[in-house]
Amino acid sequence: MSQPLITLDFLATAPAPDASALPTEVRVSAATRTGAGRKLYIESYGCQMNFSDSEIVSSILAAEGFDTTEDLAAADLVLLNTCSIREKAEQTVRMRLTQINSHKKRRPGMLVGVLGCMAERLKSRFLEEEKIVDLVVGPDAYRDLPQLIAQVDGGHKAVNVLLSREETYADITPVRLNSNGVSAFISIMRGCDNMCSFCVVPFTRGRERSRDAHSIVQEARDLVAAGYKEVTLLGQNVDSYKWASTDGQERVNFAQLLERVALVSPQLRVRFSTSHPKDITDEVLHTMARHDNICKYLHLPAQSGNSRVLALMNRTYDRAWYEERVAAVRRILGDDCAISTDMIAGFCSETEEEHQDTLSLIDHVQYDMAYMFFYSERPGTLAARKLADDVPLETKKRRLQEIIDRQQAHSRARYERGVGRVHQVLVENFSKRSKDDLSGRNSQNQVVIFPKQNFQKGDYVNVLVHTNTGGSLLGEAVQIS
Repeated sequence: MSQPLITLDFLATAPAPDASALPTEVRVSAATRTGAGRKLYIESYGCQMNFSDSEIVSSILAAEGFDTTEDLAAADLVLLNTCSIREKAEQTVRMRLTQINSHKKRRPGMLVGVLGCMAERLKSRFLEEEKIVDLVVGPDAYRDLPQLIAQVDGGHKAVNVLLSREETYADITPVRLNSNGVSAFISIMRGCDNMCSFCVVPFTRGRERSRDAHSIVQEARDLVAAGYKEVTLLGQNVDSYKWASTDGQERVNFAQLLERVALVSPQLRVRFSTSHPKDITDEVLHTMARHDNICKYLHLPAQSGNSRVLALMNRTYDRAWYEERVAAVRRILGDDCAISTDMIAGFCSETEEEHQDTLSLIDHVQYDMAYMFFYSERPGTLAARKLADDVPLETKKRRLQEIIDRQQAHSRARYERGVGRVHQVLVENFSKRSKDDLSGRNSQNQVVIFPKQNFQKGDYVNVLVHTNTGGSLLGEAVQIS
């Protein structure tokens, strides 16, 4: 079943962090009960790529005799798959490690490790200075986990944070621990070549490399055979996907890959994330338009509405370019295609007028949803080396709240468009409010809730929506002749 967010009770004794700066999600991997001798507990922070990576880690360690557990106190090995995008994310993980080490004192044999994006930057501090973990493993070194665990079992600390130009884990079948049994992630590429000045991803996940197209399509076929109805193609920048066969006779770009996955089954919904505005081509948009089972939803991070700030961010496009890409989306896919974004308030030297440009871009595009943050300087980035973080914190917070308020108004309006219409909904689970109602999403990624009747998880249901709650659509199942 899909894993809920964990309760961050360990933050109760600390000053309350700004909610906008917490990791996007925190998930505990579901338990497996194969009778294996050792128990693995994985907590994943941040983005979908981390959740997908935790499934790869679980698969690797399942072959080494580990069952996953949802009970931290019962674990022999505790792994935190970390996010390093925001400062508060790192603070959250640090506090969590303190709590986990209190369990370790009661169970000295418990091994504690950090995976993912924080590994390279904080390896020395975690292992040698603070001594709060036993092993540190970067995102390209998960195959080495069995050897690293053996090293720790032998009484030594262990670390491997080397980045790879080839590793894609294409041959590893993930253990679908973070799935609801209906939707699954497929990682199609790793790393990022976009050197945005505010971002640590190129340093924590390395250069871009694309996975073999045939292995991706086969994974989609295997998921359909296992009863899954939706896949999300994942990458730091999926639109820059490009794979070539060893002999160079076959080349596949993202639009072509997207079509191959869509053709696996008309009953398989296809989503993808994340897109970089510079790479979202008309070819991709026309591919989306041709196939009903490719969801009409794009995550198109703008980061700012001002061209000077975008140049400082090294986004490689200006506002006019971004607006042209949005116009292409509307021209090819129509006004009903959902667009979401990321916005950063208070980037280095941002003026009040430039902040107003971000608000005006939100008005121009009318996003369905946004991830919104104030700027948090990350060590090692170009911005940290070259630019002064000179916007006062209170100004950042005020600008962020203005962005949130403006976006919430547009989100409500975009949801209101769905009222009075019939939506095809893929049922994912019961509604959080009642077992008498089911919950799923439409093509635009909006949550739709309706009475259960005889429908069940995994069904496609046509729902006539009668109410917009601001965060979901309510309706009744209908028959379409």
